[in-house]
Amino acid sequence: MTAPGRDEDDDPARLFTLTGGRAKASGAAAALDLITLVSSVAEPVAGMPSEHAAVLRLCRRPTSVAEIAAHIRVPIGLVRIMLSDLLDNGAITIRPPRTAMAADSDTLPDSALLRQVLVGLRDL
Repeated sequence: MTAPGRDEDDDPARLFTLTGGRAKASGAAAALDLITLVSSVAEPVAGMPSEHAAVLRLCRRPTSVAEIAAHIRVPIGLVRIMLSDLLDNGAITIRPPRTAMAADSDTLPDSALLRQVLVGLRDL
């Protein structure tokens, strides 16, 4: 029986083996935040831990670190360590999400057009 709010999958020994006993991610993965997007560039291979394979399948489309943790039901810190391993092996790529501030000004709508849309919406 498990305590309320805990999963049977939260076995400390299982989590320890997932990370090889490491407590922190290394390299570029150490700076991952919850909204960093992860994309797989490789397919799962035989002998790979099932959680790593699940991440690769899940990330066929860009997926945030928070979504990965929720889907595979592993704490964020451990997901970062797993992503560090996959990044070191060249199995994934990471990138920050695109924001309006980072977008080219040519691709953003004209502010005058946005004002006209707002006026039109208010008139409805």
